[in-house]
Amino acid sequence: MTVLIVDVANVVGARPDGWWRDRAGATERLLGRLAALPGRRLRGPDGAEFGCTGAVAVVEGRARAVTAPAAVRVVRARGSGDDALAAEATSSATGNVPLLVVTADRGLRARLPAGVAVAGPGWLHERLDELTHESGNGG
Repeated sequence: MTVLIVDVANVVGARPDGWWRDRAGATERLLGRLAALPGRRLRGPDGAEFGCTGAVAVVEGRARAVTAPAAVRVVRARGSGDDALAAEATSSATGNVPLLVVTADRGLRARLPAGVAVAGPGWLHERLDELTHESGNGG
């Protein structure tokens, strides 16, 4: 059982699909897709399966005002998204639930608590695309 903590700006920016024209819209679309993850079994970055028990999305800047589905807990960074994500990972790491942080930001990765697993945005996009194909909604 694992909780995902997602660096939303990093994940949105990893796929050049025109997100820069509507950052808030791109963020809302990603949050909608993240809502399908809790309660699912996923293939982790190491290839082993795990149960996703929750999705936490850290948003910043103009994307802070987005609407999120109930299945996704949103952390709205007042300043730096990296600071907010590092603080969220630190506070969440004190529990007994494993964490998987999704970011490609090396500086942020270095600030995470020891033992917290990390995956890049490509890994998350692949899992979300698999779920889209499973549900028959194209890709």
